[in-house]
Amino acid sequence: MATNEATSNVKRIQVRRFKPEEYPEKHYLNEEKGVWAWMTTVDHKKIGLMYLASITFFFFVAGVLAILLRTELLTPARSFMDADVYNQVFTLHGAIMIFFFLIPSVPAVLGNFILPMQLGAKDVAFPRLNLASYYIYVIGALFTLVAIFTGGVDTGWTFYTPYSATTGGNVMAMTFGVFILGFSSILTGLNFIVTIHKMRSPGITWNRLPLNLWGLYATSIIQILATPVLAITLLLLTMERLLGIGIFDPALGGDPVLYQHFFWFYSHPAVYIMIVPGFGIISEVISTFSRKVIFGYWAIALSSLAIAFIGFLVWGHHMFTAGQSSLANMVFSFLTFLVGIPTGIKIFNWLATMYRGSIDLKAPMLYALVFLFLFTIGGFTGIMLGALSVDIHLHDTYYVVAHFHYVMMGGMVMAFFAGLHYWWPKMFGKMYSEFWARIACAILFVGFNMTFLPQFVMGAQGMPRRYFNYIDQFQSFHVFSTIGAYVMSVAFLIMAGYLLHSLLKGKRAPSNPWGSRALEWQAASPPPLHNFHHVPVIINGPYDYHKPMSEFQLGIAASHNGHHHHGDEAVKVEKSEKEQA
Repeated sequence: MATNEATSNVKRIQVRRFKPEEYPEKHYLNEEKGVWAWMTTVDHKKIGLMYLASITFFFFVAGVLAILLRTELLTPARSFMDADVYNQVFTLHGAIMIFFFLIPSVPAVLGNFILPMQLGAKDVAFPRLNLASYYIYVIGALFTLVAIFTGGVDTGWTFYTPYSATTGGNVMAMTFGVFILGFSSILTGLNFIVTIHKMRSPGITWNRLPLNLWGLYATSIIQILATPVLAITLLLLTMERLLGIGIFDPALGGDPVLYQHFFWFYSHPAVYIMIVPGFGIISEVISTFSRKVIFGYWAIALSSLAIAFIGFLVWGHHMFTAGQSSLANMVFSFLTFLVGIPTGIKIFNWLATMYRGSIDLKAPMLYALVFLFLFTIGGFTGIMLGALSVDIHLHDTYYVVAHFHYVMMGGMVMAFFAGLHYWWPKMFGKMYSEFWARIACAILFVGFNMTFLPQFVMGAQGMPRRYFNYIDQFQSFHVFSTIGAYVMSVAFLIMAGYLLHSLLKGKRAPSNPWGSRALEWQAASPPPLHNFHHVPVIINGPYDYHKPMSEFQLGIAASHNGHHHHGDEAVKVEKSEKEQA
């Protein structure tokens, strides 16, 4: 009786369908104007855009450094920089690209923007903490810039001891900046986990959670558990330099290899901080542009958690030549093969989703296909490096450089571009040029393979990485690789051009340009300040493409007096007459 009284006060209305020519008069981009309004905002969407601007800056800086490296390597001898400058340039390229672009890009940018919308929530669980996370990121970045302009760092992005404990340059500022950055990562992960647990709209059960959120959930677990290890490691390195406590100094009873264990216990899970949220993006894009229900929903969801767990157990495969026991090497080799299983599950499930699907080769789907091709190469070459006999020969060669870039750039960066193009209309309410997006994707694909495929051959022939000079037999490979880097630069410039043009003169985006069934596409483009005008009640899964759009209905529960009913209140969503019949 009480239930009937509660539900009788609730009416059911369908979500408003925005026409393509409509553009909301009020949305999050024009609710508050001025620099101060942006600096003090707690809107997750604006914070995501501030992260986007920041990581774009660091991607540009790291990219310029990479071009300088490749240009120097055109010739076997010195061209325009000496060995010390070369060491500083490749150190900064690696450190900036990994810590200030790769790790925060998907969680902090696309995760911040999309996660609450996919849950039907107004914001993340802790909006002020979210803003604090961004400012912590900025403070860490400032210390890095101080290091660049006050002596540089030439230790390599791993800061290996004993070199990092004794070399010159401003190692302290760089490591302290990365130390601060870790707190941003931890707080973001904590915020996302609480949001997913506590802020889901009615009807979003765990088996209706978008796979993008499963990826962010697994990533957040890694961020919370692994990042403190990096913080402690860098703190010990700082104490080593300042106080000479001898934790890593053999003369004082320490062990430099201990640093490697600490560092890789974080840094191998950090690989999955970069790539697992990219897996979530690919699941969304492939399902949308194949117009099919995702194949093996639970297999993909649980494989993200499996990767997060097994990823903590494989750090020793970075140290096969560091003097570990034969038993330890065999265990880490086995675990390296094991972590490839959940990744393989995802790839086969994505292929099964595309099988006999109505595939639409828009730019996001093209980047997803590029991801599948390049990341698969990165995965296979990683399995090869997991084999002990092969790794002994290939360790510290250009083969490792190529493998790492196929996983990180061919995988994570391509997934990020897929997500950026996919959600760009939702973020800004503008459509970019599909023609130029396809051109840029094709050029990027060609340039990437020109850059890094020759490095597999160089590495197999014994070319060491990080070398300033090299013997003449490798010059043709380096020239080809450098030309490929220039080609990639052209693709990035084209991408920047058409995305900026879309902001200024792009066509207005409809609320759902891709015809997606996901919740975030049921809001206006760009979204209103609180994402939805009512609390959404979900009656379908995010991948129900087997249902006609007319039957794919999103219920919105609202009381007669205008107050919203939230997730813990009884809500009744009536079925349509067709469904009742």
